[in-house]
Amino acid sequence: MQALRDYQRAQGAQLEASLPVTFGNDVQAIAAVDRSVAIYDRSHWGRLRLGGGDRLTFLHNQSTNDLKRLQPGQGCETVILTSTARTIDLVSAYVTEAEILLLTSPNRRQQLLTWLDRYIFFGDKVELTDLSDSTACFSLLGPDSTTLLQNLGATDLPQTLDSHTTAELSGLSVRIAAGSGLSAQGYTLITDRADGAALWAVLAEAKAIPLGERAWEQLRVLQGRPVPEAELTEDYNPLEAGLWDTVSFNKGCYIGQETIARLNTYNGVKQQLWGLKMSRAAQPGTPLFLGEQKVGVLTSAVATADGFFGLGYLKTKAGGAGLTVSIDGFAAVVADVPFLSRLQQSAAMA
Repeated sequence: MQALRDYQRAQGAQLEASLPVTFGNDVQAIAAVDRSVAIYDRSHWGRLRLGGGDRLTFLHNQSTNDLKRLQPGQGCETVILTSTARTIDLVSAYVTEAEILLLTSPNRRQQLLTWLDRYIFFGDKVELTDLSDSTACFSLLGPDSTTLLQNLGATDLPQTLDSHTTAELSGLSVRIAAGSGLSAQGYTLITDRADGAALWAVLAEAKAIPLGERAWEQLRVLQGRPVPEAELTEDYNPLEAGLWDTVSFNKGCYIGQETIARLNTYNGVKQQLWGLKMSRAAQPGTPLFLGEQKVGVLTSAVATADGFFGLGYLKTKAGGAGLTVSIDGFAAVVADVPFLSRLQQSAAMA
């Protein structure tokens, strides 16, 4: 990765723990997500390979979505749960002829390796491999992402979320998946780690604006993607976290399925994740109040060019978008965020 980091430094990257925190252009990079195209380095996210003849059935039984319906070139978002339906991670699963490639959150790679391995029993035709250190991963975000890739020679780009293909970009072999990791239009690119610096340079020279961790965190919160250790913890399940579109209610048994089925059948979702337009800064963990009653908790908060914005869990009975709550004595307005799905949305899409 040294060559990649050297190139990023030349672009103005400020590194912390070897990650580009900012390129000194946060406002420009965030604007590019809406108006042109930005590039974000996701190489510190985990990439796990599932091989063997039972791989599809195995992952189907370990997560919330219907994996058995997928054909090579297709993919989906799915949630790995504990037996009590608490969230371990939201992952992207890309199905090929020979394997399933999982893209995990940065701080969940080792936990998922251990968790999945414990459910591979003698006789199971499943092979679990960590590809994180041998691959690089980037996301293109913005309306010009498709044009950029086409100009570099990629044709027949995938259109459906998490569908994917392989392509040659300036002589580099790249797996291209539809979806940016956020609700913004874009693609996720995975390549051999030895080609990471060259691919980043190709994309940068094609006018993709580099986007660092600080800008990504702003976008993540504004768009509402929940992450482990904030919104995805053992305190919450995927329905509360607004991940209804990642859950199949017809696939049969999987780890955590009984709890999810009861919540759905008996309308048991007692709290939901929402955006929060805040008038001041506040720390995650700060309670949300409606009058004198505690109705939720703040889980993430960022400063943006338009003010402060957060994510937080709110009791379902308290209300939803448009409700005004108080955080640490100041007002916050509950808001919809585009990444999340809810019961009403999922029913309308069905």
